[in-house]
Amino acid sequence: MPASRSHRPSGLPHALGAYLIWGLLPLYLRLLKAVPPFEFVAWRIVFTVPLCLLFIAARRQWGELRAVLANRRQLLTLLLTALLIGINWTIYIAAVQHGHVLATSLGYYINPLVNVLAGTLFLGERLSRRQWSAVALAGLGVSLLAWGALDTLWISLSLAISFSLYGLIRKLTPVGSLTGLTIEAAVLLLPAMAVAWWYAQQPLGSSVGHDLGQSLLVACAGVLTAVPLLMFAVAAQRMDYSALGMVQFLSPTIVFFLGLFLFGEPLKPVQLACFVLIWAAIALFVWDLLALRRKASRPAAS
Repeated sequence: MPASRSHRPSGLPHALGAYLIWGLLPLYLRLLKAVPPFEFVAWRIVFTVPLCLLFIAARRQWGELRAVLANRRQLLTLLLTALLIGINWTIYIAAVQHGHVLATSLGYYINPLVNVLAGTLFLGERLSRRQWSAVALAGLGVSLLAWGALDTLWISLSLAISFSLYGLIRKLTPVGSLTGLTIEAAVLLLPAMAVAWWYAQQPLGSSVGHDLGQSLLVACAGVLTAVPLLMFAVAAQRMDYSALGMVQFLSPTIVFFLGLFLFGEPLKPVQLACFVLIWAAIALFVWDLLALRRKASRPAAS
């Protein structure tokens, strides 16, 4: 690691924390299966905004928040990231609630490889031959899935691309993690309130306010939204985007085993082949990273 970066705080603990929470999220979402996906996303945003503002007040970051709001370029960028994360949330929640947990798992298996490509194309990060071979293996796996599971492929690709773009733009935007998330949630607040109001006018009424247990679970969405996204934003700013992508495989691996063993989803042969190729790609990528690290740690010949 270059001397200028050797003393930079590590983002690895934040990345591990975020991906662990996201990996276990289907357990929480299954408890709210009766809540329509669009309404749940709306309440997720509604409960995230006050939590972010409490964090802003506790850390006394009002000045930073005002500065970003006054910067038109940064504000427009956060408008775009708010749209991307809103799309990602909606697709993910709808997929889990409709029994497509493995499709979401595959989406977040694809996402790290999209991150690797984004890191090389936009951030100047270089890959070795073995790492490119890993990317090719994973690409072959995705091609197999496209051939045998066209009905859910759009879910996987939509999740992968939307979250990769979100992370890339946040990495390139010089805005603090908490301030950025606060503005993103605030941007989505009015549409979210409109959606929540619309559901409240329907014959079944709102999902909040009738059953205490369900209302408390929905309210918890604010914490489960803000905390991992804050961790992710910190990790994205401190880590190489390619390395961050490889750590992300923790989350879909948890989701994969939840879908297979807990939720009882059937595993098609083509899906199994796809996952095997992706896991082989992960192993090859990690092996190369370890080899490069060992090579770099050897003392130079005199």
